[in-house]
Amino acid sequence: MAQRITKRRPLRPTFFMVMIAGLIVVCLSISAAVSLGAIPVPLSVVWGVVANKLAPGAVPVSWSPGREAIVWDIRFPRALLACLVGAGLAMVGASLQAVTRNPLADPHLLGISAGGAFGAILALLHTGLFLGLLTVPLLAFLGALAATMLVLAVSRFASATSADRLILAGVAVSFIVMSLANVLIFIGDPRATHTVVFWMLGGLGLAQWAQLIFPLAILVVAGSYLLLNARNLNAMTIGDETASTLGIQVARFRLSIFVTGALITGVMVAFSGIIGFVGLMVPHIVRLVVGGDYKRVLLAAALLGSVFLLWADILARTVMAPDEVPIGIVTGLIGGVFFIWLLRRRIG
Repeated sequence: MAQRITKRRPLRPTFFMVMIAGLIVVCLSISAAVSLGAIPVPLSVVWGVVANKLAPGAVPVSWSPGREAIVWDIRFPRALLACLVGAGLAMVGASLQAVTRNPLADPHLLGISAGGAFGAILALLHTGLFLGLLTVPLLAFLGALAATMLVLAVSRFASATSADRLILAGVAVSFIVMSLANVLIFIGDPRATHTVVFWMLGGLGLAQWAQLIFPLAILVVAGSYLLLNARNLNAMTIGDETASTLGIQVARFRLSIFVTGALITGVMVAFSGIIGFVGLMVPHIVRLVVGGDYKRVLLAAALLGSVFLLWADILARTVMAPDEVPIGIVTGLIGGVFFIWLLRRRIG
């Protein structure tokens, strides 16, 4: 009697398993980010300080006030800001790649980050904080939105309807906006221009507990909007005609994604400076693991973006300790290599 031979399919991790593993990696990465630095802090002390802050008296105090300040006032808000910025930029990059159908789309390459930096520099050097802590995020968003509208206007003026030419329009606008930002620096108060170096090179060193509410609120609200429109993003990846047949108003939806991306990018840039290539790299890596469904891509990209920026910040703080390398330099080096690999992969 012949035996039937059945082939077993290789087991693949379910999306639930991927998300659980991602959350664990994020927690471990936060622990490492708070522990590692010019002055290392044992993990037992790190989580002892956190436990005592959340529930006073929960753990016997065996550390110095200096170490407590390093953990709670400096490194912990910095690690949380890295998570928020990484998640936000990764989700924006994934969304832009869907509506432009271009794997090279990224808030940095499309000039959105440059617009956000322009708004932040304008607030710091010329207008002052006339709305308090809200001034810099608001002007950064307006700058990012203006840069986005300028990219769309240039692409329409130059008849750059293809996805590749849209990226070229974004690069051109980025150069223009950064030149205008340099003009603002040049005519500004020389004694205050050192403060804008932070936005030009990128960094998380100014993270404060009181300011985390702004990027958190924007990420929750705007990120939820992207997730609710995951099905439309899936349709946009196929093509405008297919999306139209499904009842999607293509032009209006694409504009809404650009505005949402400008909102997220502008606020993140206001607190972290220009950090490039996160939105370019992370979505590609995520699709290799979870597939092309944007409901999964966006959630996984948020986790991987957080992990990537956490470890980029760790590298920035430790590679030349006690000096700190701007995180934008680290992501730029890694992103440049990835960009070349991606171009090679597309050509090959």
